[in-house]
Amino acid sequence: MTIASSSPPSRLPLGDAEGARAKPRTKRARAGESRGDGRLAAVFIAPALLGFVVFLLWPTLRGIYLSFTRYNLLTPPEWVGLDNYVRMVNDPIFWDSLKVTVEYVLINIGVQTVSALAIAVLLQRLTQSALLRGIVLTPYLMANVVAGIVWLWILDTQLGIGNEIISGLGFDRIPFLSDDTWAIPTIALINVWRHVGYTALLLFAGLQAIPSDMYEAAKVDGASEWRMFWRITMPLLRPVLAVVLIMTVIGSFQVFDTVAVTTLGGPANATNVLQYYIYGAAFGRFQFGYASAMSVALLVVLSAITFVQYRLTRAGQTDLG
Repeated sequence: MTIASSSPPSRLPLGDAEGARAKPRTKRARAGESRGDGRLAAVFIAPALLGFVVFLLWPTLRGIYLSFTRYNLLTPPEWVGLDNYVRMVNDPIFWDSLKVTVEYVLINIGVQTVSALAIAVLLQRLTQSALLRGIVLTPYLMANVVAGIVWLWILDTQLGIGNEIISGLGFDRIPFLSDDTWAIPTIALINVWRHVGYTALLLFAGLQAIPSDMYEAAKVDGASEWRMFWRITMPLLRPVLAVVLIMTVIGSFQVFDTVAVTTLGGPANATNVLQYYIYGAAFGRFQFGYASAMSVALLVVLSAITFVQYRLTRAGQTDLG
């Protein structure tokens, strides 16, 4: 019996073996790749950066400059220093508008946050139907002006279907938008109706990030739904809730559309919110310098409120391990 001899494994020439081996990249090659990535990133960032500069940064800087001038669009800006700010501090209508705005914000934020949180928890604990979430979001898809006009018709004292129902139930008709007691709460609730679905979906997304096994473990320990809400849901939802509160507070201070199409700041300045007063000073009386000063003051107030909210609610921290 003969044994077949096996041939030795073939070997690549030394040069070929070195060529087949991956060569380490040089510093110059890595620097070239970094520059290429930087250029590509700059291309993608450029449109957003251009929009930021043109529509946000430049108008902000321009507004700060105009706040120190007297300007009416017809003549060049005239530097007046702090005169506009002195006038603002001594303007009773400005302080009344600020008070009306704060009243609106408190009603809007309080009702909207509680309602949105309740809707979000119900969506998460009872049903996660996409159709139901779409229905909840529907009012948010309506423009502020359209929502204001619709509710103006519904709540009209004489012909509105809302007051027709109230009258049919045997109660007196309510002048929702023409009485200084009812006007601001009504406007606040109109905007709650429009925005509560969107706020609820933001909170619902935060609830989805909470691990379900925490609720299962709590149920095994005999915890009730109410106890799980306060011991699990609220602590773990805090960062998302804090961000939502910051967004809604900023948006509430900028209310304008609903007032402009329903009450026009009336009756007797009862709904003359700060944004509407700024608009009237700028485009009604052409006092762009004074309007810019009030806008800068609003910017400072919102920045301070946002900073305090962020620190108190610890929005940048989470209890999820």
